[in-house]
Parts: sequence; C-alpha cells; structure tokens
Amino acid sequence: MSAAKIKVLCVDDSALIRDLMTEIINSHADMEVVAVAPDPLAARDLIKQHNPDVLTLDVEMPRMDGLDFLERLMRLRPMPVLMVSSLTQAGSEVTLRALELGAVDFLAKPSLGIRSGMMEYGELIGDKIRAAARSRPRQARRKDKPAPKAVEAPMISSEKLLIIGASTGGTEAIRSVLEPLPPNSPAVLITQHMPGGFTRSFAERLDKLCRITVKEAQEGERILPGHAYIAPGDTHLKLGRSGANYVVKLDDGAPVNRHRPSVDVLFHSAAQVAGRNAIGVLLTGMGKDGAAGLLEMKKAGARTVAQNEASCVVFGMPREAVALGGVDDVVSLEDIAPRLMKLAADSGRAQRV
Repeated sequence: MSAAKIKVLCVDDSALIRDLMTEIINSHADMEVVAVAPDPLAARDLIKQHNPDVLTLDVEMPRMDGLDFLERLMRLRPMPVLMVSSLTQAGSEVTLRALELGAVDFLAKPSLGIRSGMMEYGELIGDKIRAAARSRPRQARRKDKPAPKAVEAPMISSEKLLIIGASTGGTEAIRSVLEPLPPNSPAVLITQHMPGGFTRSFAERLDKLCRITVKEAQEGERILPGHAYIAPGDTHLKLGRSGANYVVKLDDGAPVNRHRPSVDVLFHSAAQVAGRNAIGVLLTGMGKDGAAGLLEMKKAGARTVAQNEASCVVFGMPREAVALGGVDDVVSLEDIAPRLMKLAADSGRAQRV
C-alpha cells in the first residue's frame, strides 16, 4: 500500500491564491488539498470535517485576523501551520509574531507576477508542507513567561566564535539560544533559512529581547564579542579575516543545498578561518544543510553541538550531522546556551595551558 497523502487545508481570502495553492500542492504525489476556505471562520468547520495534517494560513484576512485565529487554534487544537505572508516590513513583523505563536514556518508571496512567482515556489511549497507535516506542534510562548536567566560567563577569549545554523523552527530556537547569553558572550554568526525582507525584522526583534547586540550582517564589518550577526535573506554569510580581526563576508553566489543563505557555506568558512576557535551549533530544520559543514568544523578542531530530537520542531539537519559523525554533543534547546558558554571558557583555558 502507498503511504497516505498529506492532507492540506488552505485558508486565504484571495481566490487566486487558493486556486494556485491547490494546483501546486496537488501536483505533488504525496499531498493533496482536502479543502479551501476564504477566512478563519469558514476554516473552523472544515478543520473538524477534514482533520487536515497541515494548515496554510494567510496573515491578513477579513472577519477574523490570521494571528487571532492562530493563537486560538494553537491553544485549543495545536496543529502544523504554514503562514503565507506578504513581502513587506509589516508582513515580516506579523509573520515573526505568528512563528512566536506556534506556526511551524512561513511562505512569502511574490510581490509581482503572483501566478508565475507562486508556480516557481512549487518545490519549496512542497518541502515546507512535508516539513510541517513531520513537525511537532508547539504551544505559543506565554506572554507572562519571564526572560531566561542570563548565563554566567567567565573570562572568554575574544578569538572565540559561536557559529549557528537553523531552518524550520529556527527563529524561536535561535531566540532561545541568544536570550540567555551575557554581554561578554563570544561573537555569534547565524544563518537561518529566510528570504530577503525578513531578516532585518528578525534581527531587530531579537535585539530588543537579548542582552547582546543582534543585527543583520553587513559586508566587511568587524565581528565583535557581545554581538550576533544574522545572514541577510538571499545572501550567503561567510567568516573572513582582515589582519588580526574577524570580519563579515557576504556572497550572492548560487544556492547551496538549494538554500541561500546556506548553513554549509557559513560552517565551511568558519572551519577554514577560525578552526578550533569556533563552536558550531546546528539547530532544528528539515534537510541536510549544515551537516557536512559541521563535520568540517569538527575536523578543523572546533567543538560541535546539535539540538536534540525532543526539542526540535523538525529533527532533520541535526540528525544528518549526527549520522555523518560531525557532532560532539547532542543537547536539548534550553541547555544549549549554558553548554556554549562552558565550551567557550573550557577551550580558552585549554589553549592557555
């Protein structure tokens, strides 16, 4: 018997988007659209009727706001939700809030040429729906939940670097890693699979929440302790060196593992430039991007950490890295920040001995 198809319910006030999503999803042999709805109120009955595996949800809709619906849904009937967002500043901020509320991932609508643009996303939409179907729905982060306690950090060499890669589920995972870091944390370089137009909002949101400074990376800037640099959407982030200083290198070359930015690109550059001064971290995500690069970092003397399966939204990239032999420690998400500070301090002492 063939495996059951992934059942998808599409909620969007645009009839064109509903038709295009249906056409694209049904073109994949392992999934099908079981129903469409023009708004969340219509979707409620269809969820009960069809019990879909994945819900695609427009952010801005009449009768009930997409975020309000998502918040209620994740409280009453948690399920994998893929947000469909516009490529605007406002759209990116709302989408990040949706991920905070429990959405698994998001898809950005093309701003021009809707039909041709959506059809070009065909494989990406299929990948995101598969990842969502395999994901663990999670409750929204409670508003009254206190900020995580800062991790204590002894004297750490300014040569130390934290190199982080993530994909599906990564925005909240990255937040969980960065929030506890102290102001004297080693510098952090981050590649999160994300399109252009979203990474600046992502960095600004994290900067307000964290004790370290978080920003979108800029070509040639010096990499400083107590700062985190996020790869701009659609651009590879690399670690470079200028004299005694680490610097940001940006590259608009071809996608790697179908991604730009690619985690492997960042990890390979860290292996070459920083060697044993780097600590590599691979967080939640579908696919294998970052697995080979993490192994290269380990071979170059870096310590390497992967998020464990129980705390991942999708245990894909970390699983591949473990299978390749590129991981020293497999750690739950809440324990990653303290582990990184300990590794940074211990490796610094080892090099001074």
